[in-house]
Amino acid sequence: MRWIHGRWRCGLVLCLTLASGPASAQVTPTTATPPPDDNPSVRVGGTLFADFTKTFAPAITDAGGATVSPSAFNVSRAYINVTGQLNHLFAFRITPDIVRETGAGSSVAGSMTLRLKYGYAQMNLDDWLWRGTYVRAGLIQTPYVDFEETVYRYRFQGGVFTDREGYLTSSDYGAIARTLLPRGYGEIYGGVYNGEGFTRADPNDQKAYEVRATIRPFPSGNLSRGLRLTAFQMSDHTVQDADRRRTVALATFEHRFVNMAWSWLDAVDQATPAAPRVPARGQSFWITPRLPLGAPPVAPPAGVVRASLEGLFRYDRLEPDRDGPRRKQRWIAGAAYWPRVRSASYSAAFLLDYERVTYEHFDPPRPDERRLAVHMLVAF
Repeated sequence: MRWIHGRWRCGLVLCLTLASGPASAQVTPTTATPPPDDNPSVRVGGTLFADFTKTFAPAITDAGGATVSPSAFNVSRAYINVTGQLNHLFAFRITPDIVRETGAGSSVAGSMTLRLKYGYAQMNLDDWLWRGTYVRAGLIQTPYVDFEETVYRYRFQGGVFTDREGYLTSSDYGAIARTLLPRGYGEIYGGVYNGEGFTRADPNDQKAYEVRATIRPFPSGNLSRGLRLTAFQMSDHTVQDADRRRTVALATFEHRFVNMAWSWLDAVDQATPAAPRVPARGQSFWITPRLPLGAPPVAPPAGVVRASLEGLFRYDRLEPDRDGPRRKQRWIAGAAYWPRVRSASYSAAFLLDYERVTYEHFDPPRPDERRLAVHMLVAF
């Protein structure tokens, strides 16, 4: 009898063991967070803007006394981008900018010269704050221009409205902080700068305070997710007690078939405390409808960007002095071809565009401008 009871005990233990095997296999193990990448790395890239431009107006008088409509092949800009990281906390960027020398009386006038466009160190704060928070210092992007250019892909034709008219610049010496809003609702980016831009040294002790807030009202919608609303403010002084202020409102919309934006500028400039304040205002609207080419692959490789045809239509209007009658208007119309590339970090484009600029009530009068150009972009 004792032997029978022992056999029952052994059978019970064996059954429980077999039953517990499948149960334990159904428990989902905790996914371990991958460790951050602390390997040092350096990447080198570049950007090239080239064009052929035929200027119909204004005409010029050449050295032989003939009136001609000038035309020229140009390389308007060439970047060399060096980016990398020391570890997951510290990153950097160094970008020399090659541009044509146009200074009057310069011994190298007309030559291509090298200058620094970006040069900064970045510290990521994800270990202590929410994801997407960092600080930068050095020669860095300004909050507004760099942001609009992430939506407007045609800087190789000409800068965005506030940059092209000289009210803002794309980079400056300073220090900034940036953070993301929760659940994809946007970001806040702001800091302190010299205020003179990357092409000039700071002549005094006045600093520019710049901040941009961008809101995505519908981050979870399919179509409405492409809408973003942006407010930007710059407070600066040309010299002590002489105001220099910029306020910009921007609405952008991004979609696979079209990008568009409307911006509004309000600016004040004052040369000295005794000089009059010059208020300016303006607005810009642009739209780039897009037609993808070729049938989409069933399973496109990661990072592949389809070829596309795009239109470019843009209108700028500037009142350089709201108290006066002067008006400047710009119309741009063009068609672009973007070839297919196998990585989102590479891009190329060819753009044929016509541009017209008119000047109303300027004293002395300024002639209208009309030009036809073929532009090329290569970036990697």
